[in-house]
Amino acid sequence: MTENIFNNQRAIPAKLTAFGFQLDANIYTYEQPLLDQAFTLTVVVTLPNTVTTTLIDQETGAPYTLHLVTNNTGDFVARVREAYQAALQTIQAQCFEPDVFAEKQARALIQHVTATYHDDLEFLWKKFPGNAVWRRADTHKWYAALLKVPQSKLGLAGDEIITIIDLRLATADLAKLIDNDRYFPGYHMNKNHWYSIILDGRVTDAEIFDRLQTSYDLAH
Repeated sequence: MTENIFNNQRAIPAKLTAFGFQLDANIYTYEQPLLDQAFTLTVVVTLPNTVTTTLIDQETGAPYTLHLVTNNTGDFVARVREAYQAALQTIQAQCFEPDVFAEKQARALIQHVTATYHDDLEFLWKKFPGNAVWRRADTHKWYAALLKVPQSKLGLAGDEIITIIDLRLATADLAKLIDNDRYFPGYHMNKNHWYSIILDGRVTDAEIFDRLQTSYDLAH
């Protein structure tokens, strides 16, 4: 249950502190009562995204775990489960952000964009949590998109899920660039203006950063 709520999420330290978590030795801890003080919920967060919980029955002083077993039914267990889930979902909404791009090159790109353009990824589609865009703050136009797609979408054999970046390029330059190995026609974009790169190291970080700047300039 905890894994489902915090899957592909990353804790934000400042938001944890603002919410009421206490920091000690790089571990954030938060306690709150549930069901009219009948239980005490303790949530422990270890950065970037490890979350553990303990629910203590105040009457017995012992851990309560019946709510974690799906086939345990009954009105009381259901009330505990509902309160427990609601508390964790509130923490997730207020203290965490999506973290679906774990690849080394994707993380390098995210850090570069944050440092260079001061833009955050925007996750615009709830149905597609693996898709996000960067847009210019002044024109509000997209200059890059990070997407998780089956590699078959780029014309490659197999359905392995890969991470790609879509970038802008002048139409006249696209035909010379596309080679279907390092550079592909823009997935899910206008192929007259966009192209895709697989973030697996086949194109160096430095080259992607340069091409990202070109894409940023074109989103004027």
